[in-house]
Amino acid sequence: MYICVVNATNNIPESVSVEVITIPLVVYQAMLAEQARSRQVIDDLQHRLLKLEQHVATYKKMLFGSKSERFIGGINQDQIALDLDLAQEPASEPPVETITYIRPKGGTEAKAGHSRVELPADLPREEIIIEPEEDVTGCKCIGEEVTEVLAVRRGKYFVKRIIRRKYARVNGEGIAIGKLPLLPIHKGNADYTLLACIIIAKYIDHLPWYRQAQMMKRGGIIITESTMVGWFRAVCTLLEPLYALHKARFLLSDYAQADETPIRVQSRDVPGATHKGYFWVYFDPITGDVIFEYRHSRGQEGPMEFLKDFKGSLQTDGYTAYNVFGHDKDIKLLACMSHTRRKFDESKDNDRERAEAMLTMMQKLYTTERKAKVLFPDFDAIRELRQKESLPVLIEIEAWLKKNLVETLPKSNIGQAIAYSLNLWPRLIRYIEDGRYQIDNNLIENSIRPIAIGRRNYMFAGSHEAAQRAAMIYSFMGTCKQNGINPQDWLEDVLQRIPYFKRSDDLSVLLPSVWKTLRPSAGAVQAGSGEV
Repeated sequence: MYICVVNATNNIPESVSVEVITIPLVVYQAMLAEQARSRQVIDDLQHRLLKLEQHVATYKKMLFGSKSERFIGGINQDQIALDLDLAQEPASEPPVETITYIRPKGGTEAKAGHSRVELPADLPREEIIIEPEEDVTGCKCIGEEVTEVLAVRRGKYFVKRIIRRKYARVNGEGIAIGKLPLLPIHKGNADYTLLACIIIAKYIDHLPWYRQAQMMKRGGIIITESTMVGWFRAVCTLLEPLYALHKARFLLSDYAQADETPIRVQSRDVPGATHKGYFWVYFDPITGDVIFEYRHSRGQEGPMEFLKDFKGSLQTDGYTAYNVFGHDKDIKLLACMSHTRRKFDESKDNDRERAEAMLTMMQKLYTTERKAKVLFPDFDAIRELRQKESLPVLIEIEAWLKKNLVETLPKSNIGQAIAYSLNLWPRLIRYIEDGRYQIDNNLIENSIRPIAIGRRNYMFAGSHEAAQRAAMIYSFMGTCKQNGINPQDWLEDVLQRIPYFKRSDDLSVLLPSVWKTLRPSAGAVQAGSGEV
């Protein structure tokens, strides 16, 4: 079979001759296939070139951006520019020495008794005298029991001397003595104010234990890092029932936001190495409750297990682990407009015209949200405002996305931003259905921000158990921040009162959001104002 190809253009004048070429159909099909392959190669090369340009722009920003004390491992910048190979000298063998020591016969070492922090004699003392609860009229005072604990007030350390006077009862019926107040750590000499201070310093001010120990040492107070870790572990054990109640109360909500952030954790399996674990964070925008939960991985089993009894609306970013909830009839998924906006912002170097067009339309949505904040908490009014102002803009954005999807390269930054937006579009526009919903996940990201600052200082958690204890404290501190509570006041009050609670008592009065209503004037700070 042959095919006839006319080698001329349309509208040929009669005076012009036409050349007719006849070629086999198989040859013609091969030519078309080769043309298609060539076009595919050109497209692939364009995609690769675009990606390389994007990588170069990213690395330039990382390398030449404003970063103080930037240092690149002892390599001359000119050598980097010329791409020179630097010869590396073989590492010398480390010196070896033999160490001997003496231990008691039989391999058992003498164990010291339980050590307590030695309280400096020159620290100020405040005496608290406790008399017996019974009537000691006519009884003879035969002495006193003294308990000293290290305390802190407004950054100054002092010693509380708890003096319990002893009386001999009349007719030799024994001794009457005042009752020792319960301490957060049984038989410890750390006051609740000191425990609250070091925990706030670690998880709000981001000071690792060893730095705090060095600071105290300069003031003549010797507290080792291991002692602080032991205190912290004991406090977390005390707070575990409150944390469990905090999580249970959170799950009664019908609207939550979720996100996750990594944390390095020392691994016993590989000494000297760290494991990349994750804090999964959940936030209730209505009550301000924040829950941190540590998990070994970023897999979907984390949120699936935590939210197995949750029913309502869940707002997340586009991470695929949350897609599993799309099949749950009891959960309605919302997306985050801020993540979508970020992708277009990152596309400005790729296609500035399209990126700025989208950012301009999104700016209108956020202008409406600023008006909505004035109406809070009138959720019906917020919904009406969004239906009036935001809905037309969203319709315009959807039409723009569909039009430009076919006009951009799928692997380009702008093409990926458009595809990402369209894939999540039903979730992105759902926020206009209810005035309680947020347009984005920025509130929960504000709760995560202290983690990013903290891990630059303490680098990693000492174990998986330590990471979960940190998650507990971050939960309480984040909730205090969202509710405008001074975390120092809250933690001091809780550590002072919780030892007196019995198993049957209602701990809910100690939850930050409830505690605030019972003590509205206690150390209030502005909610959501950055660091507490």
